[in-house]
Amino acid sequence: MPQNGEGMSNINQPSGWRKATAGLAVAEQLAQAGERVAVPKSRAFVAMKRVGAHIGLKAADMLLLDTLGAFTQGQDWEEGQRPIVWASNAYLMEQTGFSLSALKRHARRLAEIGVISFKDSPNGKRWGHRDPDGRIIEAYGFDLSPLSARVDEFEQLQAQLQAERELCQRLKRQITVARRMVRARIEAALSGALRGPWEHLSGLLEDLLDRLPRRKTASEALSRLLSWFRELQERVEKTYLKAIQAEEVVEKDVETVEQVSVQTERMNPREVISDPHILITNQLNPVTCSSSEKEKAADVVANAPPEERVDRELEDWVAETRKKRGAALDLPTVMQACPEFASWARNMGGYLKDWGDLHRVAGQLRPMIGVSEHAWNHAQVQLGPQIATAALVLTFDKHCAGEVASPGGYLRGIVQKAGAGELHLERSFYGRLSGQAA
Repeated sequence: MPQNGEGMSNINQPSGWRKATAGLAVAEQLAQAGERVAVPKSRAFVAMKRVGAHIGLKAADMLLLDTLGAFTQGQDWEEGQRPIVWASNAYLMEQTGFSLSALKRHARRLAEIGVISFKDSPNGKRWGHRDPDGRIIEAYGFDLSPLSARVDEFEQLQAQLQAERELCQRLKRQITVARRMVRARIEAALSGALRGPWEHLSGLLEDLLDRLPRRKTASEALSRLLSWFRELQERVEKTYLKAIQAEEVVEKDVETVEQVSVQTERMNPREVISDPHILITNQLNPVTCSSSEKEKAADVVANAPPEERVDRELEDWVAETRKKRGAALDLPTVMQACPEFASWARNMGGYLKDWGDLHRVAGQLRPMIGVSEHAWNHAQVQLGPQIATAALVLTFDKHCAGEVASPGGYLRGIVQKAGAGELHLERSFYGRLSGQAA
């Protein structure tokens, strides 16, 4: 390491040669404060690098600072000592690849930002001496003491930045949920031919989507965006419910007219039909079927050709297997274990009385978490409608809670576990219930 410094031009000249600024004065005060504390070099540099971009340091500034730090020794960072570097311009230029003007520029920025200070010698040259124990006796050059003084400040700033990043991620997830819900509602209304200003609401959604940030955005801006999306979501929800209620009123009116028409026909003797009513069906009635009829049905299966008999027995086995797999889960357990899904489902479908209602609403909420129609259909084929519905409900709730980043991949994983005979879906639901109780 060069010990005899070169002339520094106006990098390290006495104060009369260097233009005094407020930043340089603050840097000198920080250097004096850093001399009074003991901070390990590794801690000082880690704290600085975590917030370097935030305080205005560029990559080239970091490179020069790392090069300066490599010249210091552990004892230089002890209390009462100053980590001063007196390497020559030529050596620093060789190590960093900077030109002389670039070296001056980056050194000046480091000092103005307050991570180094200039300690000038009377003749404007850098030089220094160490004792036999390696401690600096006297030195002039780049003083890194401000880093020691600002360690606590940098660590607190890093904690604030981390909290801001986490808040922004949470807001972005909530925006994603809200915009997908709005789009799903509008698409459901359009596919159901419900009356309402859906084109206008779709245009408002597109306007908000255009405002989504393409780069890093502060939490304040994301909070405003989230409030706008939620306002639009509330408006779409109200419009959707009104359209559904209006549709129900129309259906009731039509049903009433049909009932009146039937009663009129029955009361008109000229329209009386004396022919007996014939029920045409190709399935046995599970309610009115007697034991003799069931025996006849069993005989039909027994007397069927071998291929058809095997197919029927296989269908019965599959149905029985799916029934057993779904027996461990009931609708109240699923809804209680997944409160986030339950809230969305009730807002969309009202009271859910059975698995059929849950299956319908789950299919409507599916696009909201980005599960493709192909993945949903594949899950239903492999698991059966009931288990697939429970799996989608669990995936939805975990995604909303931030536990699952890729809902489609998580659902595919459930299907793969089922194929390997390793799926115990009921454990996941009971585990979530236990967590809620805790």
